[in-house]
Amino acid sequence: MDVVLLFPGQGSQKPGMAKDLVDALPAARETFATVDAALNDALSQLCFDGPAETLTLTDNAQPALLAHGAAVWAAVRERVAPHVRAAAGHSLGEFTAYHVAGAMDVAPAARLVRRRGQLMRESGEQRPGAMAAIMGDVAGGIEALCARASADGGCVVAANYNSPGQVVISGEVASVERAMELAKAAGAKRAIRLNVSGAFHSPLMAVAREGLQHALEDADLQDPTFPVYANVTAEPVRTGADAQRLLLEQLTSPVVWTSVMERLATDFPSALFVEMGPGSVLTGLAKKIAPSLQTMTCGTTSEVEQLLARVS
Repeated sequence: MDVVLLFPGQGSQKPGMAKDLVDALPAARETFATVDAALNDALSQLCFDGPAETLTLTDNAQPALLAHGAAVWAAVRERVAPHVRAAAGHSLGEFTAYHVAGAMDVAPAARLVRRRGQLMRESGEQRPGAMAAIMGDVAGGIEALCARASADGGCVVAANYNSPGQVVISGEVASVERAMELAKAAGAKRAIRLNVSGAFHSPLMAVAREGLQHALEDADLQDPTFPVYANVTAEPVRTGADAQRLLLEQLTSPVVWTSVMERLATDFPSALFVEMGPGSVLTGLAKKIAPSLQTMTCGTTSEVEQLLARVS
């Protein structure tokens, strides 16, 4: 059975995440211990016990999600690795995908995403912004709507193309609010302001670019052992150099997740798509983008057992 791995981004974290894995599976326990040591921080305790408001901070949520995905992979790698044909991750999840594909070990990967989270938080403080989810189709398209909302010199762009009828916009607060009003007038079912600390995947994040470039250089990404489909291009990435370039570009570029999943569905139509980590956000989006795909979640001990049974 062919397998495609999917890794979620921020928003999937929650107190209690991965606790049963660490309690039951030595490989998962070792992964979290390695991450704690790499960060010189009791991140595992924060994942297991919260509080939620501290776990949700971007420089905590990012390494927490990477650690959970890495812990699941460590628990199943020996038996699942021969079946894996490709991977992808949504925003932060793309970094987890490169770790799982062998481009970087878990310790440098954890340090990299902790630094990414810090830089993104600092960028939000230097250039305050907002994000909003637009549900439903809008007349004229989301790009034209954002251009109208930015006409007075502001900035708002499409940041996440999550699925047909679900796009997240990002930019300056006034421009985002203007775009939300225009979206409702143009036929959107809902426009929902998101609880985030900055305008992620927009030009406002450019102030973090230099810092992230240095962090990526320090991580020294190697060629992945299987292709990782990039957020920026929806194309398979096979070299460490391309991975580093595209992970940097991702900071200020939209996540074209709909295109990523459409391409994966075309390339691996009969594969089992496995979302590794907490929650089921990506499997839910997959059902909207490519309903014929086989999907499952794998973030708990029982789900690890189910996955191993399916590939054996």
